[in-house]
Amino acid sequence: MLEKICQLAREAGEAIMQVYTSAQPVDVTRKSDDSPVTAADLAAHKVIVEGLQALTPDIPVLSEEDPPAWAVRQQWQTYWLVDPLDGTKEFIKRNGEFTVNIALIEAGKPVLGVVYAPVIDVMYSAAEGKAWKEEGGHTAQIHVREAHPPLVVVSRTHAAKNDELQEYLSQLGEHQTTAIGSSLKFCLVAEGKAQLYPRFGPTSIWDTAAGHAVAVAAGGHVRDWQGRDLDYTPRESLINPGFRVSIF
Repeated sequence: MLEKICQLAREAGEAIMQVYTSAQPVDVTRKSDDSPVTAADLAAHKVIVEGLQALTPDIPVLSEEDPPAWAVRQQWQTYWLVDPLDGTKEFIKRNGEFTVNIALIEAGKPVLGVVYAPVIDVMYSAAEGKAWKEEGGHTAQIHVREAHPPLVVVSRTHAAKNDELQEYLSQLGEHQTTAIGSSLKFCLVAEGKAQLYPRFGPTSIWDTAAGHAVAVAAGGHVRDWQGRDLDYTPRESLINPGFRVSIF
């Protein structure tokens, strides 16, 4: 199953890259929450949803580009949680820091996850308590790793504007920081390049589930600021609480 989901993420990535590498300017429209959406988001959504429905017709899909109403999904125990193009703002900036995110949720937990970065052709995946990184035709298992001082990864788009984050970092003690877009922040912690990703600003459940699966399978933790594991049991709101991804 994991190999098939990785292949589906690649196909979605190919659809995204057709738009990304086009000579035409990216046509951006705004959704009701003022977040941007492009033809690449919609093309990847179509590839993934059709692929998942063919692979697992009995498992419903919640995608950012077509989230079912609360009445439809409130009883779901198992479902696919998808962000066809995570990091649309990075896509529009053409900095390459965007991903395809696909996660399988069971009883509120992401038990399988795939994060694919099409510009750099890097695939992170996780299932059954193990996580992998595929790059340049080579696949290796990945694990979290300690480092002193720790490297803290923050959002490229949101970090500078978030007072809570800046206050937190000022009290953290000796550390280094780096900024990157999309769910690649989870993956940097998972592969041992970073040790902490604190998030205070809002995120949606499709932003985090696949990266969450990878980070936890690599030995990390994804917990809200009260110390509880981030939970994907269906609820009316699609917004996560603040959280941190860490190695402890």
